[in-house]
Amino acid sequence: MTAPRLEARAITTARLDLLPLLVEHAEEMARVLSDPALHTFIGGTPDTPEALRTRYQRMTAGSPDPAVTWLNWVIRLRGDACLTGTVQATVSAAGAEIAWVVGTPWQGRGIATEATQALVAWLERQPVAAVLAHVHPGHRASAAVATAAGLTPTDEWHDGEIRWLRAR
Repeated sequence: MTAPRLEARAITTARLDLLPLLVEHAEEMARVLSDPALHTFIGGTPDTPEALRTRYQRMTAGSPDPAVTWLNWVIRLRGDACLTGTVQATVSAAGAEIAWVVGTPWQGRGIATEATQALVAWLERQPVAAVLAHVHPGHRASAAVATAAGLTPTDEWHDGEIRWLRAR
């Protein structure tokens, strides 16, 4: 079974625009993602604008594996006319593995939940076998986002994180 070939398209919600990632987003996103606290559960440190630009160049070029499709969006809060985070899906024959991050100043406002729900709804309209995410067991906010998006925790672990699944 091969992975479906999908292309990120703009997704709109009541408050948000999920915009396909562009290299040009790197400067603003470096500010959005600049808080070291965002790396508590995933490790690493915030990228500089230059490093993020290089990373976005790789991401927008697409996966080097023809069996995998990378889909990446920035989250734009329309009312404030600013970027607030990202959502992404890595699609293979097994399904779509999703992830999300919202910058510290915008957390606690339901942005991650709204964006992730919109992403999952979009993926459900695609030929994707399942939607899954990996959530650190101590990250209650991400567990709440996964739950709101219809994913449920499984007994499977990967790199210290719990696998969450929304089967079709």
